[in-house]
Amino acid sequence: MSIDASLKAFEEAENLIPGGVNSPVRAFKSVGGTPIFITEGEGAYLKDIDGNKYVDYVQSWGPLLFGHRDETIEAAVIEAVKHGLSFGAPTVAETELAELVVSYFDSIDKVRFVSSGTEAVMSAIRLARGFTGRDDIVKFTGCYHGHSDALLVEAGSGAATFGNPSSPGVPADFTKHTLLATYNDIESVKKCFADSDNIACVIIEPIAGNMGLVPADKEFLVQLRELCDANGTLLIFDEVMSGFRGSINGAESITGTKPDIVTLGKVIGGGMPVGAFGARAEIMSMLSPEGPVYQAGTLSGNPVAMAAGYAALSKLKQNAQVLSVLNARALRLVQGMQKEAHSCGITMQIDTRGSMFGFFFNEKPVKNFEDATHSDAELFAKFHAAMLEEGFYFACSLYETGFISTAVTDEMIEDTIKASAKVFKAITNG
Repeated sequence: MSIDASLKAFEEAENLIPGGVNSPVRAFKSVGGTPIFITEGEGAYLKDIDGNKYVDYVQSWGPLLFGHRDETIEAAVIEAVKHGLSFGAPTVAETELAELVVSYFDSIDKVRFVSSGTEAVMSAIRLARGFTGRDDIVKFTGCYHGHSDALLVEAGSGAATFGNPSSPGVPADFTKHTLLATYNDIESVKKCFADSDNIACVIIEPIAGNMGLVPADKEFLVQLRELCDANGTLLIFDEVMSGFRGSINGAESITGTKPDIVTLGKVIGGGMPVGAFGARAEIMSMLSPEGPVYQAGTLSGNPVAMAAGYAALSKLKQNAQVLSVLNARALRLVQGMQKEAHSCGITMQIDTRGSMFGFFFNEKPVKNFEDATHSDAELFAKFHAAMLEEGFYFACSLYETGFISTAVTDEMIEDTIKASAKVFKAITNG
């Protein structure tokens, strides 16, 4: 397989764009090699500028539930574009998509649209602080909630729960109100509450997708809800990645735990840049212009993005059984690869939630980020490169989640499993 055109394109990009990419994970740093430059997506496939074709298990990192260039979504976007790209004024499309989103979530009465998941989370935290009148927040190591300053934190020294900036350019003053806990460990959360009586919210990915796929234990979420209630703290479910992927009615429908605020993105944009946050009316009434908590955005509720999101969610509503079908395919994929890995003496941990799947080359089940770091990164890099050669496009980081779209067929799943068998044998034979 030749990637000469991608190699040249990457060299040119590096001269004009930091690292040659506009989002770090795309740079293939954790798997080695050169990023593949894409020219076209069609259904389950990606095509690169060298003419190579791949079955795509990334699907733009989640939004494309119905695959690339879904006819319904494409038609909705084209029709919207005919009427204008942006107005900076209200449209009926915003209300129509809001009604759809609210209909899926018991915890949401009202929703505010923004342009990205990062913006949705940043705004949700501001809202929680405004509603409670408190400053501190609790997040979990390994959960990613976008690149806003208060959330780019790493563990403090010793037993300290307060975080330190994990990126240059983030002042310590911006992260001093962020406390860190361990995913699926309620005692670590209790420690945060012991250290602060000023906690506005606890934010968590109930189905974590940024340390690999690591779902929160149901009992852990129950205890988290009880702890928040006992301390007058709001619970935020970050479902930017898992919303409409893990479950059609949100993580609350499969975990039994109801959050106070939910953040969304990915699927609700149908491939266009959209984010959202929603909550019960009492909380959302604090938001400007109804209340004092300020949030704004020129492109929020952009008519083209609203059209794409409405088409995607409407199609999902008409085909509600699709997630169970996709989950069956996701299970078949990871179970098949696991079987082939084990036959070659390779230990592989697997999991799925709806149309999301994950796997770790790890001796033990993964329950948190610390567990995930003990996975074999070198083996993953070899697997990723070899599967790319075979025509299968997986996320270029062992800490990312994979996605099944409706365009992925049972035959494609079987072909992927067969290719993985070939790859595992080649790896173990040196």
